[in-house]
Amino acid sequence: MHLEPSKRDAVKLRIGLSGASGFGKTYSALLLAYGLTKNWNKIAVIDTENKSASLYSHLGNFQVINLDAPFSPSRYIEAIKLCESNKNIDVIILDSISHEWNGSGGCLDIHNKLGARFQDWNKVTKLHQAFVDAILQSSCHIITTTRRKTHYSLDIKPNGKAKVTKLGTKEITREGWEYELTVNFELINQENKAVISKDRTDLFSTRNEFVITEEVGEKLAQWCVSRPLRLEEVIQQISKAKSISELTAIYKSNPKHQETLLPAFKKRKEKLDEVAVNK
Repeated sequence: MHLEPSKRDAVKLRIGLSGASGFGKTYSALLLAYGLTKNWNKIAVIDTENKSASLYSHLGNFQVINLDAPFSPSRYIEAIKLCESNKNIDVIILDSISHEWNGSGGCLDIHNKLGARFQDWNKVTKLHQAFVDAILQSSCHIITTTRRKTHYSLDIKPNGKAKVTKLGTKEITREGWEYELTVNFELINQENKAVISKDRTDLFSTRNEFVITEEVGEKLAQWCVSRPLRLEEVIQQISKAKSISELTAIYKSNPKHQETLLPAFKKRKEKLDEVAVNK
């Protein structure tokens, strides 16, 4: 046990992709992984989706483990360890983790076979937590895909009639999975458009819906090795900005400081505008 300086380059990303069937989870995960590594040989896919990853074998020579039922937490862990044993692998894609929760041999199935009693959740929770720990403690970047389903509520109106209300979509995995992730992308349509539901990197906090490309993976890879600027360093950059485009780039690349430094950005912009008018 010892103290050491924190280093961003030691970070291993935990990225989530969720969406309904046909929204491009597998394809988007592969593009993200390639952006992170720039080498298809460094990517492994644990495929529980009937060999769907192999449909994209034309993209590059990535590795695949075709995982069939039973989809128990222990079998997922075994597959993760097998990927990690190959020292060439940098990114592991779990496509998908929904089977670990509600697939044949998954956690819900295990709970039912134990008797579906409340006290049986204690054993199931331990099995599921071991699966979560295997992901969080992995020496590789991990990308998980998760199916989403439409979530409804049944309400009784004052007249006694029942009303079904659509509440949106919900990930098919144990509640709280998003809290473990560095970034979580939610795919929202068949055009592969995504929105951010969680972002610890601050890279996407100001973006609207967008298509996931390998460039998104490249940004995440760069974030892993970059040192975030301190407030005083951003102030120095603002004061030295020589053009509006340069100032805009500084503003966009420092979302965490945007609100605090907005007056400084505006003051520098006014100065640059004044210089442009006087030329």
